Amino acid sequence: MTQHDVTASTATTATTATTDAAWRDAARPVDERVRALIAEMTLDEKLAQLYGVWVGASDDGHADVAPHQHDLNDDVDLDALLPSGLGQITRPFGTAPVDAAVGALSLVRMQERIVAANRFGIPAIAHDECLAGFAAWGATAYPVPLSWGATFDPALVERMAGRIGADMRSVGVHQGLAPVLDVVRDARWGRVEETIGEDPYLVATVGTAYVRGLESSGIVSTLKHFVGYSASKAGRNLAPVSVGARELADVLLPPFEMAVREGGARSVMNSYSDLDGVPSAGDRWLLTELLRETWGFDGTVVADYFAVAFLKLLHGVADTWADAAAGALEAGIDVELPTVKAFGEPLRAAVSAGAVPMSLVDTALGRVLRQKAELGLLDADWSPVPSALQGVGATDAAAVRGTIDLDPPDNREVARELAERAVVLVRNDGTLPLGGADDADGPAAPSVIAVIGPNADDPYAMLGCYSFPTHVVTQHPGVEMGIRIPTLLDAIRAEFPGSDIRHALGTTVDGGEIDGLADAAALAASADVVVLALGDRAGLFGRGTSGEGCDAESLALPGAQQQLVDAVLDTGTPTVLALLAGRPYALGRAVAESAGILQAFFAGEEGAGAIAGVLSGRVNPSGRLPVSIPSSPGSQPTTYLAPPLARASDVSNLDPTPAYPFGHGLGYASFDWPAFEAEEDAIATDGAASVRVRVRNTGTRSGTEVVQLYLHDPVASVVRPVQRLIGFARVDLDPGAAADVWFTVPADLASFTSRSGERIVEPGELVLSVGRSSGDLVHAHTVRLEGPVRVVDHTRHLHPLVDVDLSPAEEATTA
Repeated sequence: MTQHDVTASTATTATTATTDAAWRDAARPVDERVRALIAEMTLDEKLAQLYGVWVGASDDGHADVAPHQHDLNDDVDLDALLPSGLGQITRPFGTAPVDAAVGALSLVRMQERIVAANRFGIPAIAHDECLAGFAAWGATAYPVPLSWGATFDPALVERMAGRIGADMRSVGVHQGLAPVLDVVRDARWGRVEETIGEDPYLVATVGTAYVRGLESSGIVSTLKHFVGYSASKAGRNLAPVSVGARELADVLLPPFEMAVREGGARSVMNSYSDLDGVPSAGDRWLLTELLRETWGFDGTVVADYFAVAFLKLLHGVADTWADAAAGALEAGIDVELPTVKAFGEPLRAAVSAGAVPMSLVDTALGRVLRQKAELGLLDADWSPVPSALQGVGATDAAAVRGTIDLDPPDNREVARELAERAVVLVRNDGTLPLGGADDADGPAAPSVIAVIGPNADDPYAMLGCYSFPTHVVTQHPGVEMGIRIPTLLDAIRAEFPGSDIRHALGTTVDGGEIDGLADAAALAASADVVVLALGDRAGLFGRGTSGEGCDAESLALPGAQQQLVDAVLDTGTPTVLALLAGRPYALGRAVAESAGILQAFFAGEEGAGAIAGVLSGRVNPSGRLPVSIPSSPGSQPTTYLAPPLARASDVSNLDPTPAYPFGHGLGYASFDWPAFEAEEDAIATDGAASVRVRVRNTGTRSGTEVVQLYLHDPVASVVRPVQRLIGFARVDLDPGAAADVWFTVPADLASFTSRSGERIVEPGELVLSVGRSSGDLVHAHTVRLEGPVRVVDHTRHLHPLVDVDLSPAEEATTA
C-alpha cells in the first residue's frame, strides 16, 4: 500500500451520510457543527469521547493498549470500546522506546482503527508529556522548568516551546501535558524540578511564554496542576494542602490566571491534592466558577492520571465509581485520563438511571468536540498521516525507520542557549573563570583538574524525571538513551584539551558510601583545582532523589555528598562545586570555603557543555536563582515571599535566612547602577508610577545584568510579604556601554486579597526597589497611593511596562 493509499483509505471509512453531515463542514461555525453532531450521538458514543485509553506505539509500527503498571489498570478491551469511539490516546510516544517514524506510523494505524470502528469516523486526540522536551525516544532533552526560571528569559522559553510543539505536531500528537505552574512552597517536595520557581510572577511570565510557544505550533497546552499541589504538607507528594484563601489567591493562582488570560492555553489539568478538604478533581468552585465563569476559560479540563478514581480511593468523597464520575463531571472535569474507569460503564449506568443528568455529559462533550473541531479532526478531509510522514511513501516499520529526526541541530542550539543562560554562578572567590585555549586574554587553564563526584561521569545527571530517558528508557535495560548527552567529565575534557583531567567518584548520589572519600581527597590534593560534581539523580516514586514521589526529609545533600565536600575542602585545593540537581540544597562549609559554586538545575542534553563553558569563561553566566539556596538543611518550608514573622527574629533560635536569596547570580562582567530616578511621589490608586535605573558595564567583557523590580508594602490591612517581584529585564551590555531601564508600574500590581476576600488596591505608601536580587536592592523609591480603596478583578494589569534604552559606550563612559 502506498502512502497515498493510506490517506485515501482513511478518508473513505465513514458512510456517505456521515461524510456529508453538517458537522463535517469546516465552513460552518464550530458551535453549530458540535450541536449537530451531539444530536446524532447515543449515550455510549457520547461517553466514549470523554475518556482516553493508554495506547503505546510498538517497534513493529503497530499500537495497542499499553501496560502502565497501576492498581487501576483494568484490562481494557479495545475492540469492544472502539465502535463507540474514543476521546483520547494516552502517550503514544511516551510509553516505550520506539523510533520516531515507527511511532508516527503506529499512531497512523491506531487512528485508522479508531476512525474505521466508529460510525462517525471521529479520530482521537493524542496527548503526550512535554515538560522538558517532547517525551519521545530520540527527541531533544531540554533543561527542566527550574532552569527556565533561572534564565529570567521568557522569550527564549517561548522559542523552545515552539520547537517542542512543532516536533510533536509533525508526528501526529495534538496535546502536550505542560507546563507545570505550581509555585514552590517547600523545596523538599520532589517535583520542585518541574516547577519554574518560588515566585508567582516569575512562574507566571515564564510559564505563559511556554504556553504561547506550544500553542503557536498548534499543540494544545495543558496547565498543571490546578491548584495547590506544590503546597502539600511537609513537601510530601500528594499530601493534603491547607492553604488560606489569601495564599491561594495571591501566590498559587496568579500563574494559571496569566496563562489562561495571556497565553491562550486550551486545556487545564487538575491537581491531585485537596484544598482544605475539597479534592481539586471534585471542586466545582475551582474548575467551573473560577476557571470558566470568572476567568473565561473555554477549553477542556482533563483529569490528572487516575484523579477521578482517586475521589473514591484516596479522598473518600465518593462511595462508588459512579459517584466519583458524577462528582468530577459536576465539578468540571471533561476527560478522564489516562484510561477509562469511572467515565465508562459506571457513568453510563448512572445516566441511564437518571442519577446523573444528561446535560452534564453534553456540556463536557461539547467542549471536547469543539476542541476536536478546532484541531481539524472533524473535517471531511482529515487525514491521520502527519507532516513528518507525508511524502515518505512507505508504510512498514522497516522502511520508515530513521526517517524522522526529533533532535536536529536547530533544537540542540536552542537547548544549548537555554542551558548556558540557566547556569547560575552562585559564588566566586576569583578562581573562576579558569581560562583556556579559547581565551587568549584570560588566565591559562590549570595544569591538573580533578573532576570528582557522583554526577561527574553520568549523562543522566543532566536529565530530570520527565525527560524520556529517565522516565522511560531506565525501565528498559539495555536500550540506548536515544540522544547524545555528554557527561560533565566529557565536556571538561573537551573544554580544557591542554589540561590533565583526573577523575574519581568519591561516593554515589545517595548510597552513603564513604570508602572512596580518601582516594577522592588524595586526587584533590594532587590537582590545581577541583570540580566537584554533586546533586541529584532524577527518578519516579522513590527511584531517585528528585522527581515525582522522590521527596526529601531535609535539604541536606543526599547520601554522603556533604562528607565528600568536607573531605575535598580539607585538602585546601581550590574547589568549585557544580550542582546538577532538581532542588536547592544546603551546602555547609562550601558557602564560605569553596572557590566557586555553580548551580545547574538538570540542564538537559547540552548542559555539560554549558557548565564547562562557564568554568572556562567561554560562557559568561547570567542565570539567577529561581529558588533560594538554604543556609541549613532544616529550614523548610520557607521561601523569600515571607512576611516579617517568617524571617529571622530574636524570639526563635531557628534562622530561615537563605545562604543565597531568590534572584541571586553572578557573572564575569562587572556592573554599576549609577543613576536612579522616579517621576512620581504620589499617584491615585488607579494610577501608575515610573522609575528609571541606569546600568553600566564597567568591566572588560560583555555581559548580562538582570534588573529586578520589587514591591514592598510597609503598612497594609493584611500581612504582606516584605518583598515581592513584580518585574524584571535582562540587559545585555558590551564593555563601557550603559542602558536606562524604565519600569512603569500600574497601581494594580500592588493589589492583594483583602479581609473580605476581594482583591483590592488600597491607599498608603509603597516602596519600589530595583536590585540584583531579592537580597541586594540597590535603589528604592517611596510612592504614596492616594484616593479610595479600589476593587480589581481578573482584568487588572498583570505587568509593569518595561522599556530598555541602550546607550552607546561613549555616552556611558561620560555619564
